Amino acid sequence: MRKFWAWGALIFGMLYFILPLLGMTNFSLKMRRGVYSLDAYAVVLGDPRFQATFTYSILMALATIVFGVLLVVPTAYWVRLKLPGLRPYIEFVTLLPLVIPAIVIVFGYIRLYNTSSWLPLTGSITGTNILLMFGYATLALPYMYRSVDTGLRSIDIATLTEAAQSLGAGWTTILARIILPNVLVAVLSGAFLTFAIVIGEFTMAALLNRPAFGPYMQLLGANRAYEPAALAVMSFALTWGCLGLIQLVSRFQKGAQSAT
Repeated sequence: MRKFWAWGALIFGMLYFILPLLGMTNFSLKMRRGVYSLDAYAVVLGDPRFQATFTYSILMALATIVFGVLLVVPTAYWVRLKLPGLRPYIEFVTLLPLVIPAIVIVFGYIRLYNTSSWLPLTGSITGTNILLMFGYATLALPYMYRSVDTGLRSIDIATLTEAAQSLGAGWTTILARIILPNVLVAVLSGAFLTFAIVIGEFTMAALLNRPAFGPYMQLLGANRAYEPAALAVMSFALTWGCLGLIQLVSRFQKGAQSAT
């Protein structure tokens, strides 16, 4: 009886998520009346605004990932190695972006870094892009930190550090050539989640007036019918692609470890 209810709940959950997606996909293929076609997808992909905003968001995602790795990996490593008593406080800080709305964060940025402040980042395009990257890194911090911390938990960082130091390695060498390769799967998991967050984020990009993919999706949804459905399907496929890459990298790493 329990197995029946378990399968019933699983099937209900799958239908709950899959049926709307199938309906949206079906609608996106009906731009040409009477036949199924990819016209809506062709219109979206051929739109210069799509190309510009998608490229911008990809570049911002890559910059955010690099900044997040440089920030989180040394911090999580040092806390685990030298300051284990601070772990609860660090974890609390990294969870704050989950409970503080993005609109509150971005309004705080605008208030602190406007053109009349001591650091007027919003007064230039480059400064605004940097500010937006910091905002994206803040939103992705819970996922990046958790991923890296889980990876560090699976290895003996104290022994690895002592062995490296006994061979004359410095802290930069230890982080870059010993710790990072051992937590690469965890870092990639956090990187893919960061990428998915940046691609779909709307609030910060809109309020900072940057040409990102999230505001473009909202603008297209307010003015078109079939193209927003096609864009939503592509965004959903991109997100699931990132999750699939996480699983693929994890399996590859497990296979490499078992082979050795």
